Amino acid sequence: MLIYNVKLLTMDSKTGVIENGWLETDGSLIKAVGSGSPVEIPGDSIDGCGGTLLPGFIDAHTHLGIIEDGVDFEGDDCNESTDPFTPQMRAIDGINPFDRCFEEARMRGITAAASCPGSANACGGEICVVKTYGRQADSMLVKNCGIKFALGENPKRVYNDKGETPVTRMATAAIIREGLYKSRRYAHDMDIYYSDNENYEPPEYDIKCEALMPLLERKQKAFFHCHRADDICTAMRIAKEFSLELVIIHGTEGYKIADILAAEDIPVICGPIICDRCKPEMRGLELKNAAVLAKNGVKTAICTDHTVIPIQYLPISALAAVKGGLEPEQALRSLTITPAEILGIDDRTGSLTAGKDADIQLYAAGVSPLELMSDPRLVIIGGVTVKKEV
Repeated sequence: MLIYNVKLLTMDSKTGVIENGWLETDGSLIKAVGSGSPVEIPGDSIDGCGGTLLPGFIDAHTHLGIIEDGVDFEGDDCNESTDPFTPQMRAIDGINPFDRCFEEARMRGITAAASCPGSANACGGEICVVKTYGRQADSMLVKNCGIKFALGENPKRVYNDKGETPVTRMATAAIIREGLYKSRRYAHDMDIYYSDNENYEPPEYDIKCEALMPLLERKQKAFFHCHRADDICTAMRIAKEFSLELVIIHGTEGYKIADILAAEDIPVICGPIICDRCKPEMRGLELKNAAVLAKNGVKTAICTDHTVIPIQYLPISALAAVKGGLEPEQALRSLTITPAEILGIDDRTGSLTAGKDADIQLYAAGVSPLELMSDPRLVIIGGVTVKKEV
């Protein structure tokens, strides 16, 4: 398929913006992009009529598909809150791809989302990134990208109500450390066994330790739910102790320590933004947060935390950040290439680059992708046209 007569916001630092150009797909992949008019225009080509073509949006932190829309307990598979430390849980096992919010996402140009276990536990489990089109989570999967941890108010509140540990920030951090230390020792014992299996027995199988081993080997990232600045610093402290590749989720008070986050090269997934200060640890919520982080050089993505904010309002969340001082170009990057880089899927998606997945959206001429009344006229996910009004 060839899409021509469009302005390309490629989100590729080498290519930049192509004021008048074209994009060609080949099956599920982007084949080429170029400026000017294409040499040949096949019969199935689409005239963009001067519209804006850009990568599909990526929501870097949601509970899409594991908290189903319009369903109570029966469709809520987000938190296994019977144990405060559950790294062995996998979000992919709780996703219902027939939840109608997947369709609402793709109709608004959101082509991929990180679906995460919740933050009731000190460790909630494995995060997966999925495309928003498909009938089977396995075929929608882009990557199992990391392990979700939580600090601050949520584990305290959940387990205080049960009369169980943790009920303090100290205990939450201690539970995380204990699990990571056990996994490190487990990996060490496995190495000894593999090096000399005639004289040593393998350690007894431990599913929690197994789940954390990719994290300790830096094959996956550690995603820490943190709102307050002191909790963010605790996440940094734990990450240093175990040489983890750290990502901060929410980072509500990140603006208070933006220079520290920048110096440590720690990315932040900001959000939810268009919400109330619904709990004490969010009392520092400010629209300026993403702008301050970005201006200090922190790699910053924006999320909805769906279902907290419905996923189709992701672009409006970025627009709210623009109101708070974020540059419009950075706002678009915070929904495309930046979340792709943070999630470790930028080899697949996030920019209009030859060889990447054909995750594309097209807006009419003069229409901003971030405005409340905006909707894409064309959405393609992995080469499949899921919306077409051109």
